[in-house]
Amino acid sequence: MYRNAYTLLCLTMLFWGGNAVAGRLAVGHISPMMLTTLRWVIGVVLIYGFAHPHLKRDWPAIRANLPLLAALGALGFTGFNALFYSSAQYTSAINIAIEQGAIPMVIFVANFILFRVHVTPLQILGFMLSLVGVALVASHGDITRLRDLDVNFGDALMLVAVLLYAGYTVGLRLKPNIHWLSLMFILSLSALFASLPLLAWETATDRLILPDLQGWLVLFYAALFPSVLAQALYIRSNEMIGGNRAGLFINLVPIFGTLLSIVILGEAFYLYHALALTLVLGGIWIAEHSGRKMAALNTRAGA
Repeated sequence: MYRNAYTLLCLTMLFWGGNAVAGRLAVGHISPMMLTTLRWVIGVVLIYGFAHPHLKRDWPAIRANLPLLAALGALGFTGFNALFYSSAQYTSAINIAIEQGAIPMVIFVANFILFRVHVTPLQILGFMLSLVGVALVASHGDITRLRDLDVNFGDALMLVAVLLYAGYTVGLRLKPNIHWLSLMFILSLSALFASLPLLAWETATDRLILPDLQGWLVLFYAALFPSVLAQALYIRSNEMIGGNRAGLFINLVPIFGTLLSIVILGEAFYLYHALALTLVLGGIWIAEHSGRKMAALNTRAGA
């Protein structure tokens, strides 16, 4: 089962890495909040067509847990992305990549405080190795550049974004036992409603950019892959191996984003890219090997 989870998680991070490239291609062709709102409009319509048969059966459980599900969708889907996009207006891409790399550690800490989920020393070591890989690719192979980073308002926004997505991941432990399509529909609908005030603000401040052809292409990619497919795969992966183990794969996002930029945008490939990928994958392997052994021991102890 864990091998299937690895496949799903790698696809998830690949789609999210592609979202970073899509975001760069969107500049000047569709505004961020218009992109955020329309991606969930499309997502809700797509998911409803498949989720409709399950929603009636799952409605009692959905209604009983509606505040939790609405919070997960609003904060994990829309809140994170809005803060992520906004932070880029004030701070550097290096800062954002490093700060996003802290999500797995926040998940570790939150799961321990709330649910007493323990972390092994090898999981910590694996996290640190993967974070070094993220730092290496973010600093373009010169980690000494990290000494010159400035902390500003954008970093504060990104810190809140990190807390939101880590909270979303941990909160998935509390979701009701409903079909995954029902869950995705409610989360996506909540994300859509949460994005409307942001779109209204963007319109009122004359920041709105309606999509042109390139904007529509970026939008459909963002709606189908990072929004619908990636979120569904991430939820399923959390069910299979837990938030601590699944969350560490998030450090693949800047790696995949960089590799896709090389392929799609024609950016140069350097040796440090290969080293960073090796560190991130190696760190995930060490942490996951330890986490899998701990899960097996817990299963036997509970038998």
